[in-house]
This record gives sequence, structure tokens and C-alpha cells, in this order.
Amino acid sequence: MVMSASEQELMEHFMKRIEAGEKIEADDWMPDEYRKTLIKLISMHGISEIMGALPEKEWVPKAPSIKRKLGIMAKVQDEMGHGQLLLRVAEDLMKPYGKNRDTIMQDLFTGDLKFHNVFHMEAPTWADAGLIGWLVDGAAIITQTNMLDASYGPYARALKRICAEEVFHAQHGESIIIALAEGTPAQRAMIQESIDRWWESLLMFFGPGDASTTGTSKQDITIKYRIRTKTNEQLRQDFFTKYIPRLLSLGLKVPDPTMKFDKETGQWYYRQPDWSRFKDIIKNKGPKSEARLRLRKISYETNAWVREALGAPVS
Repeated sequence: MVMSASEQELMEHFMKRIEAGEKIEADDWMPDEYRKTLIKLISMHGISEIMGALPEKEWVPKAPSIKRKLGIMAKVQDEMGHGQLLLRVAEDLMKPYGKNRDTIMQDLFTGDLKFHNVFHMEAPTWADAGLIGWLVDGAAIITQTNMLDASYGPYARALKRICAEEVFHAQHGESIIIALAEGTPAQRAMIQESIDRWWESLLMFFGPGDASTTGTSKQDITIKYRIRTKTNEQLRQDFFTKYIPRLLSLGLKVPDPTMKFDKETGQWYYRQPDWSRFKDIIKNKGPKSEARLRLRKISYETNAWVREALGAPVS
């Protein structure tokens, strides 16, 4: 699309603001590409926080002690709160298109809005509940802290609160894993089985890498607009550097015999996951996709009266 002279001036001014480190606010002028990128990113993030609470919600009644039940219940409440906060940020961006949070939910139910690949997966054991907190939330922290200085002010401010709480979530998950690691042989085996089950999903968490590994060559618009600073592969490497030593220190094994660290390049070499499976999962073809979407839809429809009551005019 060809820009008019006035639009070109607005774009140049916009990019200068971003390059100067200024924050863009909801009422500021922004290019359509920037707005749509933010809507897609923040909507997906918000919905993933909500859908991500569901596998842990399954463990609230099954946690092994009252203390553990209270801990995981508090974590579920936090994640739902994160989702609500982010969907409000997304909703402000959607107003020029006449859309709102209901649009986001309907897009989720029709499959037009994706949620994170890891939350399509099963969590059959207590070790899975711990691993979600420790490694999945750990991966989320790496991704989200990379956007703490995002050019869009409302998102950056929301992330500051979310990341602070996610640190506690990761510590909560780590405490579960350490307790199991210090337990019986059966409990240690349970952790290893969980790692084996989740490893491919953890690799996929950060998304496909560059064209040399995935065959894709899309321009990274989020970096162009300084929403984030690192590529998917750089974030995945950060995850390896932080968590592989921790896994090994607990006597656990990385389920990839090819994995190694090259001191000269400072890179981890690893076996690529099946990216075709990743595409299927985010198209709602994962092990628990249908069940979790059905649960979310039932909840949304059942509680419609609350939204209607809150939106009713005051008499």
C-alpha cells in the first residue's frame, strides 16, 4: 500500500519516537501494521494466560497436601488475572476496528485466535504440575522479560506486574520438582517421565527459528517496531543456558542425546522438534485442545449473565 505524504510524515515521526525509546500510548497515532501486530501478540498472550491455568486447575483438588492445594490455587488465580489484564490492553487497541473482548473470545472458539502450544498438552502427574511452573513459566519469563521495554507503553507496564508474579510461579514449580527429586525413586522417575513428555513442547515454546532450520523467512515485525529485541532462537538459547545446568544438577537427563554446548560459538546444539506437529497443535489438534476449548466455552457461556449485569445501565 502506497502512503500519502502526510502518512509518510506520521510514519517517520512514529519511527523516530520508537528509536528514541519513547513509549507509544493507546491514543497515539500508530501504523496499522503496528496496531495489528500488537493485537495479535497481546490477544494470544492474554488467552494463553487463561488457557494455561486450565492444566494446573486440574491439579487443585488432586495436589498432595493442603499447602500444595493452596499454592497451586493461588497460581491459577494469578494466571487468570494476567489474562484479564492483557485482554484489556488488547481491547483498547481494537476499538478503532469496532471490536472488543467478546471478539477475542469468539476468535478463540472459531480457531482464528491461537493459544500457546504448551497449553494444548496433557498434565497427567503431579510432576507435570511442577514442571509447568518451573520450566514452562521459566520459558515465559525469558520471553516476557525480553519485552519489558516494549515500545507500546500499556503492554510494557502490564508485563512489569506479570513478570514479577511469574517469578513466584517459577519458584513454586521448582519447589515441587525439588521435593520430588529428594523423594523416592518412583518420584524421581516421575519427574524424568514428565521432562521426556514435555521436552518437545518446551523447544517449540519460543516458536520456529530462522529459515535455515525451519524453511521460513518472515520478517520479524516485533523486532522492527522494538516490541522485543531478541529472535526466537536467541530466546531458546537463553532458556538452555539457564535451565539445562539446573536439570543436570538434580540428576535429571535432557531427552536429547545430540545436545551439547559449543564453547567456541557459545551456542547449544540440539535436535530440532517436529515443526509440522507444532503447526497442528496450534490449529487445535493437540492432545487436550478440544477438551480445554470446550471447558473455556462452557465457562464463557455460563457466566454471560455476569457480563450482562455489569454492562446494564444504572437505573
